[in-house]
Parts: sequence; C-alpha cells; structure tokens
Amino acid sequence: MSNLDNKQTVVLASGNAGKLRELGDVLAPLGVTLKPQAQFNVPEVEEDGLSFVENAIIKARAAARHSNLPAIADDSGLEVDFLNGAPGIYSARYSGAGDEANNIKLLAALSEIPNEQRSARFQCVLVYMRHAQDAMPLICQASWEGYILFEPRGHNGFGYDPLFYVPEQKCSSAELAPEVKNRISHRAQASKILFEALRKP
Repeated sequence: MSNLDNKQTVVLASGNAGKLRELGDVLAPLGVTLKPQAQFNVPEVEEDGLSFVENAIIKARAAARHSNLPAIADDSGLEVDFLNGAPGIYSARYSGAGDEANNIKLLAALSEIPNEQRSARFQCVLVYMRHAQDAMPLICQASWEGYILFEPRGHNGFGYDPLFYVPEQKCSSAELAPEVKNRISHRAQASKILFEALRKP
C-alpha cells in the first residue's frame, strides 16, 4: 500500500469526535489507526482558502507538519443554488452564532423562494497527505443532492440537517436513522472513495 507508506497511524485534522469515529471505522480494515490532531498538539489553523479543497489541504498540511505523520482533513458545507452556492465554505460560520442561528439565517434568505428553486447539496472534500511536503495529496470529493425545507424537521444529525430534504428518502437528513445517513451522506461517499484510493498498491 504505497499510499499508506506502511505507516499505520494517521492524524485526523479535526477535533470532531463524530468524524473521528466515522472515518476510523471506514479505514480500520486497512490497518489504519486514526488519531485526533489534539494528541499531537496541532494548533488550529486559519481556513483562509477560497474552496473546500484549499481549506482541507491547509488543515491536512498543518496536521502532517506538527505530527510528522500522514494526515487526513475534511472540509464540507452546504451549497444553495439560489444563493449562488452560499453558505458554501462559510457554512459553519454563516451567522457567526452556531447551528440554530445558521438555520434561521438560511430560512430568512429563502423566505419567499418556492420549492422548485430551493435545490441544494452538501459537499465534502477529504484530503490525504502523506507528509507535510506532499505536492500530490489524495483529494476525494462527493456531494449529496437535496432541497431546503421551509422549516426544520427531525432531531438527528447537526448543522443544516433539519433543513436538508433528501428526495430519495422522502425526509430530512435529521429524520434519517444515523446508520442510514452514515451510508449515503456526502461524507460517507467521500470516505468510500478515500478507502478505495488508499487500498490501491
């Protein structure tokens, strides 16, 4: 497995326990032990890129540099077509006041917009960096198509999940059972792509 370079410990450039668990489970069959960057005292970095890819690379490179280990970073967010892709890379800090305020701001921005113009998607980019100087990191991207509801529905998940309607499931992301979401979401799809890329000799 040349991509893994026989190193079994990989650093996740995040402190999110949910992401650590999800990705750790996906990569476990490869013999990978995923550890959070906090174990290596990796400082938070400014995500000043202009795309999901740039921000993921910034985070992965910082984690690899401080840990001297391969690193994985995720950058993800919600794109609403009517809003020209906003909130996009600013999804987590759209309102500056957390998930509930983000949802309220998004509903306000779409208050007069009919259902057929409320198309949206979650984007996820996963970057795997073999070392801090890696000039050709693995970049895995996946999206999850849906629509923005007129009011929140469901209590599972986090972020914009209560507002994101999944047509194939006929419910919001926050109404999905976690095991279903973890199979079909943007992050689940990107994780599978990363797994296949790392599995190649």
